[in-house]
Amino acid sequence: MDTGLPEVGKTLSVVAANVGSRLPDVSRDIGEHVLAEIPKLRGDEPVLQLLRASVAENVATLLHVLENDIPLDNVEGPTAALEYARRLAQGGVPVSALVRAYRIGHWRFLQWCLEELHGQGVEEDLSAATVWRMLTVSFGYIDQVTEHVTELYQLERDRWLLSRTAGRAARVREILAEQEADLDWAESALGYRLGQLHLGLVAWLPVLTHDGGGLARLDRLTSAIAEEMNCSARPLFIPRDEASCWAWLPFGSDGEVSYERLCGVVEDGDPSTYVCAGRVEPGVEGFRWTHRQALRAQELAAASSSGARFTAYSRVAPIALMCTNIDDMRIWVRSVLGLLAVDDEPCARLRETVRIFLDTGCSYTATASRQILHKNTVQYRIRKAEEAIGHTVHEQRTDLEVALLAVQYLGPALLTPSRS
Repeated sequence: MDTGLPEVGKTLSVVAANVGSRLPDVSRDIGEHVLAEIPKLRGDEPVLQLLRASVAENVATLLHVLENDIPLDNVEGPTAALEYARRLAQGGVPVSALVRAYRIGHWRFLQWCLEELHGQGVEEDLSAATVWRMLTVSFGYIDQVTEHVTELYQLERDRWLLSRTAGRAARVREILAEQEADLDWAESALGYRLGQLHLGLVAWLPVLTHDGGGLARLDRLTSAIAEEMNCSARPLFIPRDEASCWAWLPFGSDGEVSYERLCGVVEDGDPSTYVCAGRVEPGVEGFRWTHRQALRAQELAAASSSGARFTAYSRVAPIALMCTNIDDMRIWVRSVLGLLAVDDEPCARLRETVRIFLDTGCSYTATASRQILHKNTVQYRIRKAEEAIGHTVHEQRTDLEVALLAVQYLGPALLTPSRS
């Protein structure tokens, strides 16, 4: 299909000119379609006016490109589109809504153009070549503009978060330090209710990014978690620096939390982000407790060899509290595990089987199923592990479970180096 023929350019130019003659109607229709599909974009009137201006300028620019065969390298993002991206960043509207608006608006724009082309009654081969060029140019334009506004959104979101939360961060530090504070005034300053159930989070990027979008990425992740957890209101998000934040999820009076779902959001989201969570705790004291718990979990995650991107304090509380003194913890773990505390593959297999065995209520069948082993193999491994420990796994069971959990997270730091 030769899309470079002069007839193709002429046909596309006529289509663009005719659609452009109805620019107000086309722009209004696309804007209404975008708002109908994306309710999150329905803001106050000044923001809606910016959306309409952004749509109109994008439509006009793309029609000029199609009508006059303007190279995309010579095209810059419309001013209204850039300002609209800034406003959405300041208003906390997810960047995904902005990107989706461009996709939906593009599709509606193409419908207008395709209907106009159909009305021209051109022959089939010319029509197909014209559609091909129309799609190629318009997708190139949308891709270019979307990349530009997304980058601007991320930069503005970081700047806005840092400037807007300076005062809120000071109020939070006062509350965490247990200083005397007027709670009504603090709630008003924070935009967050303290007399409810909270879940504290600590989130960070281990490597500082150079795109200036670190805080925006953490903010998006926090919002995604809050949405998945069905929080009663928007979370409280407090930047710590360009690559880390503290957050509190509001749960009102309902403290039912699925850490599996929370973990799923983290694991399925931005692969460079890490999150630690406290327990759900009530009131002002709970606001402090759940935050401290998340910090303890972060200390463990930083020392851990597990590579987990999500750590829940409720699952690792004993280890998180113990890891403040690694030397004493190492001595204790080795005393509990005995010869099973060697950092080699055979001992690692035995430790994993014992851990699952205890976790399944000492069921050989369930352990075999979890590890995809024969039941006799599990029995053999448990027997070998007991020989290494010096007693049965049922004796001092609590100590054994905690020691195995510690090794699961801290690994070689607690074990005796292999002689090999």
